[in-house]
Amino acid sequence: MSKSNKNEQDIEQDSDNLKFIAVAGNIGAGKSSLTKLLANHFSWEPFYESVDNNPYLSDFYEDMRRWSFNLQIYFLSSRFRHQKQMLQKEGRFVQDRTIYEDVEIFAKNLHNMGLMSDRDFENYKALFEEMTDYLQPPSLLIYIRAQVPTLVEQIQQRGREYENTIRIEYLERLNGLYEDWIDRYPHQKLIIDTDDLDFVNNDEDLGRIIELVEQRLFGLFN
Repeated sequence: MSKSNKNEQDIEQDSDNLKFIAVAGNIGAGKSSLTKLLANHFSWEPFYESVDNNPYLSDFYEDMRRWSFNLQIYFLSSRFRHQKQMLQKEGRFVQDRTIYEDVEIFAKNLHNMGLMSDRDFENYKALFEEMTDYLQPPSLLIYIRAQVPTLVEQIQQRGREYENTIRIEYLERLNGLYEDWIDRYPHQKLIIDTDDLDFVNNDEDLGRIIELVEQRLFGLFN
């Protein structure tokens, strides 16, 4: 048998080590929807990004420079708390957005745009590095790749008032940072191009994604 093949004992060990998978992607990519659908399929518990109860989000979209650091600290602490809860609880989980995206995408973009000061960004990165020393990466990171027109259409469809001020240039910057980060991400990952997929309303499209996830998690070639 080739070295790439896994025997039954290896597959069982991989399954035992599986704790959580995570769904990453730009604003409007469909992370929450896919998180819910995967959690339902595998009968795992979903952990969603804190959006509707976020005390800074609407203020941030009105004045990004003033509220950027506050918003990013809120997201960072929220996701750190979620990962601690997942690792402490029994069962398996699907996480909506990862802690890595906070520093690699959103905080970095705000800093690049001059909306977060050097001092705040360095403090933020130092805090992130301390936190991630205590955490483990997901067994599989699923990156939902979508072009800006797809993102805009889906943002408009969900109709969150505070997202009405999001600019196309902002989404384009985030997409660029996502591509850079996912290329460097060192752990197991699955990239799904979703511009021509409708996994929410099309069972066949969802089935294709689930098949890819199962191959990465439980397949003979991993």
